[in-house]
Amino acid sequence: MEMPRTSFGLIHLLINFLFLFVSSYAASESVYDTFLQCLSNHSTPSDQASSIVYAQTNSSFPNVLQSYIRNQRFNQSSTPKPLIIVTPTNDSQVQAAIICSRNLSIQLRIRSGGHDYDGLSYVSNVPFFILDLFNLRSIDVNINDETAWVQAGATLGELYYRIWEKSRVHGFPAGVCPTVGVGGHLSGGGYGNMLRKNGLSVDHIVDAQIVDVNGRILDRKSMGEDLFWAIRGGGGASFGVILSYKIKLVRVPEIVTVFGVEKTLAENDTEIVYKWQHIADKIDNDLFIRLLVQPITVKNDNESSKAEKSTTTIKATFKSLFLGDATRLISVMNKDFPELGLMIEDCKEMSWIESVLDWANFDKGTSVDVLLNRIPKSVKFLKRKSDYVQQPIQKNGLEGLWKKMIELGKGGMVLNPYGGRMSEIPASETPFPHRAGNIFKIQYSVTWEEEGAEADKKYVNAMRVLYSYMTPFVSKSPRGAYLNYRDIDIGISHNCKNSYQEGKVYGVKYFMNNFERLVKVKTDVDPQNFFCYEQSIPPLLK
Repeated sequence: MEMPRTSFGLIHLLINFLFLFVSSYAASESVYDTFLQCLSNHSTPSDQASSIVYAQTNSSFPNVLQSYIRNQRFNQSSTPKPLIIVTPTNDSQVQAAIICSRNLSIQLRIRSGGHDYDGLSYVSNVPFFILDLFNLRSIDVNINDETAWVQAGATLGELYYRIWEKSRVHGFPAGVCPTVGVGGHLSGGGYGNMLRKNGLSVDHIVDAQIVDVNGRILDRKSMGEDLFWAIRGGGGASFGVILSYKIKLVRVPEIVTVFGVEKTLAENDTEIVYKWQHIADKIDNDLFIRLLVQPITVKNDNESSKAEKSTTTIKATFKSLFLGDATRLISVMNKDFPELGLMIEDCKEMSWIESVLDWANFDKGTSVDVLLNRIPKSVKFLKRKSDYVQQPIQKNGLEGLWKKMIELGKGGMVLNPYGGRMSEIPASETPFPHRAGNIFKIQYSVTWEEEGAEADKKYVNAMRVLYSYMTPFVSKSPRGAYLNYRDIDIGISHNCKNSYQEGKVYGVKYFMNNFERLVKVKTDVDPQNFFCYEQSIPPLLK
């Protein structure tokens, strides 16, 4: 009896699928075995290699992969997965992982905290390994000389906690999200709510350890000042694997003050935001006032049957850290920003470590121990973009912006003021170039919980429309961007060969005039471009 043609076709497809699956499985097993043998030969202790390497067939693989994914957009069944995850527990295993990945010509992605907004530390469209540094998280604080050695896999929360253990009058100028990894944060610039007083995190790095493309561990002296310059704001993953940074701590007062004040359009927020632009970068350097603007829906008080039950308006939230007491803060605000109408009852005095908890949105009275928790409260879908504003936006411009945001109905903008110490440090001092001349940085932010491609398209497009609308109001030629607000919309390199021209597109936006020096360093230390990803620094072909 002749088999129906459709049945034969299905069987043929099934056989092909099984052949491809078995071939892929065999290939991945072969890669795993070869890599494991190489790792054992090049690391100590050699008998521990199998305990730190996870192939896709390992039952723990999904949990290890997902534990440090901080954007659900890149935690889907369709998201490309690494062939292997390596979780080193000592420096020699990092050295070996680099050597063995090079031997196999497999791309290596480096993850410390997993907060890369576009997932580039753990996703690739070519075969790749992940080098996951979460086990390398020791912190050694030396209060006598006001320094600390911090491994790349530590979180900012862990760093703040260890400083607080040793001193109540020391801190470090870095981010407000405690689960962010030190390695990525510091190598990309690193900023927080003390930047007007102290500058960026990279302005306080005094030494580092990096494993280069040849598997050598280098410190500041042996790597040279050019490479040391590059890994303080140029993104460490373009040049090697950062093992640790030595940082200089900063002094903080025993008492600091925070406030959060909200205003809507009905409460004259256009006038207040307009004034904020004129004072935020010029006010007392001890004062940082972040501004969040977002559309919200409010219920109408009008009980008329003809009245709309709710309307959409713009809420402006002014969130502050002041390195001093409430009395002096009120004096500063009355002098320079009376339009906000800040009252003494709006102010909360506390220790610096308590302000870390407050800015991380923990409830009053939460134990400082919460900073040791490496897992965020929740992981959602998100998209972020960035801009720099160098001239105040006029009132009619703000009104047009509010209208556009209400029309879109999604996302918000976080405005972070500059000035102070940021304006005193030359743009060429570190790869991070956005110093004097910038009033504030914008973070465009949208977060959602809906799954699926349609939701992704809807929310991401809303951010792109808002970003496009802001073109007349932001920096130009080039339009600046912040590396740690990763945004592949501004350009990518499509392969690791001849990538200079593509790299220049996003490189000058992130690094301005510092891009060419970064290219020179890259060409010197990694001429074959092993440490390559979609927005890495490209080498020049020799």
